Amino acid sequence: MSERKDNLALLFVSTFLGALGQLLFKYGLNNSSSMVLLASGILFGLAAYVISTLIYLFVLSRVHLSWAYGIGGLSYIFATIFAAFILFENVPILRWIGVAVIFLGVVLIGLS
Repeated sequence: MSERKDNLALLFVSTFLGALGQLLFKYGLNNSSSMVLLASGILFGLAAYVISTLIYLFVLSRVHLSWAYGIGGLSYIFATIFAAFILFENVPILRWIGVAVIFLGVVLIGLS
């Protein structure tokens, strides 16, 4: 059971880093008036993606694809939370309902 928790924790980190990469891309593009900010946002976003992918590949070598990919739905949740609370984007209620449905799906997949 401990190995399953370890894999779940690694997938959690992987999906978080993937969403963080998206946030950094958006941040870099929003601040494109300065080439340094644009380049650093894009580079840090790419770094987050690379680390996320390496973690995902490691976990994928140990678990079923259908389970790992299903847990990947967390990235949608993280990205929406980042958009709302860090970028201050307006997220409509229908989208929050979608996030709740995705969360329920991830929980069900995680329990299977």
